[in-house]
Amino acid sequence: MRPDRPAAALKAHVLGAGALYFAAVFALGFVLGTVRAVWLTRALGALPAVLVELPVMLAASWLVARWLMRRQMLAGRVFGRAEALAMGGFAFILLMLAEAALAFVLAGQGPGEWLSAMASPAGLAGLTGQILFALIPLLARRGGRLA
Repeated sequence: MRPDRPAAALKAHVLGAGALYFAAVFALGFVLGTVRAVWLTRALGALPAVLVELPVMLAASWLVARWLMRRQMLAGRVFGRAEALAMGGFAFILLMLAEAALAFVLAGQGPGEWLSAMASPAGLAGLTGQILFALIPLLARRGGRLA
C-alpha cells in the first residue's frame, strides 16, 4: 500500500473492481448458462455441457480481470497480488450469493439442495470453474505486472 493513499480508498477501488468483475462475468454466465441449461444439457448431458461452457467463461474472466486491473493501474491505483486476490475473492462471494439466489428463485432449491447439487460431476466441474474465476485476477498478474 502506498503511504499517500488512505487504506479505505484502496479497499474501495479493489471492492469496486471485484463488483465489476463479478457483474460482467455473471452477465455472460447468465446468458451462456441459459443456453447450456435449455439446449446443451439436453443434447450432450450435464457434464459435457458444463465442459463446453467452462473454457468460454474462464477466457472471458481472464479478459475482464486484466482489463479491470489495467484500468485501475492506469488510474494510478495500486493493484498488487493482495489487491488482485481480494478482487477475485470479493467477486467469488458475490457469485456464490447470486448462484444461491438463482437456485432458490428459478429452481426452488434451498441451500442444502443447492450445495448437494455441487457434489455431482457437473456441479464439481462448475465449482472448479468458479474457484478458478476467483483466482484469475491473481493468476493474470506475473511478477508485479499484468500477464
